[in-house]
Amino acid sequence: MIVTLTPNPSVDRSVMIDDLRRGEVHRASESRIDPGGKGVNVSRVLAAQSAATVAVLPIGGPEGHLLEELLDAAGVAHHSVSVAGTVRMNISVLEPDGTTTKLNEPGPTLTDDEAGLLLDATVTLAAGADWVVGCGSLPPGAPADLYATLVGQVRDRGVHVAVDSSGAPMVAAVAARPTLIKPNHEELAELVDHDLPTLGDVRDAARDLVADGIEVVAVSLGKDGALLVTAQDAVHAAATITAPLSTVGAGDCMLAGLLHGLSTGQPTADALATGVLWGAAAVTLPGSSVPAPDDLLGIPLEITTSPDFTYRLT
Repeated sequence: MIVTLTPNPSVDRSVMIDDLRRGEVHRASESRIDPGGKGVNVSRVLAAQSAATVAVLPIGGPEGHLLEELLDAAGVAHHSVSVAGTVRMNISVLEPDGTTTKLNEPGPTLTDDEAGLLLDATVTLAAGADWVVGCGSLPPGAPADLYATLVGQVRDRGVHVAVDSSGAPMVAAVAARPTLIKPNHEELAELVDHDLPTLGDVRDAARDLVADGIEVVAVSLGKDGALLVTAQDAVHAAATITAPLSTVGAGDCMLAGLLHGLSTGQPTADALATGVLWGAAAVTLPGSSVPAPDDLLGIPLEITTSPDFTYRLT
């Protein structure tokens, strides 16, 4: 089982328009709402692929009630912690070529007690888990070391822990040495405090983090696929998508596939391939939809342990 912690979940509204023009009125051709937040998305795709998962998240206000209804409708098991504030509503504006413009609200302000209840619930559920993953931004009021605290408490119980965040929460989490981190290209550059123009630069930065105690660094690279680095391997995988619809949640689906592969005993290269396949499938779907098994069919995938490390990333 994979337990996800999403301190700042959302209701995600996706709106499709022909062309985004600042300051003008637009008529949407279609729209949809989905449960959102990075950890929630990880649990959603795992549930869609019939894998065991539980999502831990705060719930408050009318949007919180709607979020629970959406999770129930999607068949996602969840443990809700009641909070005084209101869950955020995020808006994604989608254009036909796949361009996505996101408007994210800050989320509810958490008290120390509410943040503590989220951690306690996650650590309790970790007792029956293969992996625990902390994902996404932190809402106002949450301590910057929330993920670092999670790492320490879960690791002490002998459970693998992964983190996918950015900024100060990610820096603190990395210092606590989780089993796995999944930054994107920009987030990895932020972690190491210098630009990473080539695939080789990404590999070297990831190797430095592995040398500091992270077992697995998986870097999502958008159209350039993903690179997974351990003490033994540097594996690159990429999928070709000719008609992308939305990039919302694709990185979360990639992380879910990777963790599912690792939790079911796949070698790291195969687990990365699973992750890239799930992430690529998400790009073919509207809004923040997550792929079901049939959506994975027919997607061309390339994987190698000897990529061109001089390749300049787009």
